[in-house]
Amino acid sequence: MSAPHTTRWEPVAEHDLAPHELRVIVAVEHARSFSGAARELDLTQSAVSHSVRGTERKLGAVLFERGRRGATPTPAGERAVAHARRVLRLLEVLAAEARGAAGAGAGVGAEGREAATLTGPLRIAAFRSAALHLLPPALANLRARHPGIEPEVRVVRELGRGTAGEVADGRADIGIATIGTSSPVPPGLVGGVLVEEPYSFVHPAGHPDPRSLPLADWAENCTSYTRDWWASQDWIPKASTRTEDDGAVLAMVSAGHAMAIMPALSLTGAPPTVRISDLGPDRPTRSVGYVTTPEQAGSLAVRALIRELRALRGHPETEAAPAAPVGAVSDSRKPEYL
Repeated sequence: MSAPHTTRWEPVAEHDLAPHELRVIVAVEHARSFSGAARELDLTQSAVSHSVRGTERKLGAVLFERGRRGATPTPAGERAVAHARRVLRLLEVLAAEARGAAGAGAGVGAEGREAATLTGPLRIAAFRSAALHLLPPALANLRARHPGIEPEVRVVRELGRGTAGEVADGRADIGIATIGTSSPVPPGLVGGVLVEEPYSFVHPAGHPDPRSLPLADWAENCTSYTRDWWASQDWIPKASTRTEDDGAVLAMVSAGHAMAIMPALSLTGAPPTVRISDLGPDRPTRSVGYVTTPEQAGSLAVRALIRELRALRGHPETEAAPAAPVGAVSDSRKPEYL
């Protein structure tokens, strides 16, 4: 008779952190104070301080500078908090997918099991024109197939670290970002191109000399590659009017006050008072794609959204005006599991 099987648990290493310890440092970073984190977590301030000191001891690094102005994360703290957010989010995904798989039952087919597991929030960061014109049809199809998913879209300016930074910091599961030679997928993330959108010359319809108008621009408009193209065109003046976003630029053009060079997504639904002219075969383009973390890339909800976004390639709803269609491109940079 064989000996009964005994489950053996590996001892917890001294530096292992528990989820509640991760929640504390995330709350301190968010509140920028120990007292604020205590209120957020319904703990005493001494409990928060004790937890942070224990975490710092385990990691061997100071995570927050304490002072009269509260708690400011150190470089080590910023990195630790970003990882903490990502780990806590993965625990949520783990629980949701496990409950969904258990609720689907053994007799359900693979497609039914996946549909059953797709529940809960899906956090998306996107720049303005992508949030307005690229995401809505994809999210509509996603919700139709997986009604349990709750998309949460945050509009993030595509400046500095942009939407990719939101993903890297654990604030978003997936980001819709500009991707290209001058703005590649950041280290530590994975992604791929969804659409390659051309730029067009945009000016008031019926204007006798549109190139005489001042050029309107906004900071997010293009990468250094496109700026270099602009600099080589002697007919394009320096921008004399800068606005907050592409909507304001389009409104100025529509009112007859400016001309602009704009990408196709920004021109979706442009009014008839705006004329869109092709810039020719050497026109610049902007690559729009997705970025996510390697671990979130394997989650069912993120994979489902990527499938819906890819299915829209060449779809009429993702096209701007006829003079500047959003075309599809192959994605040779995606990992095998996407």
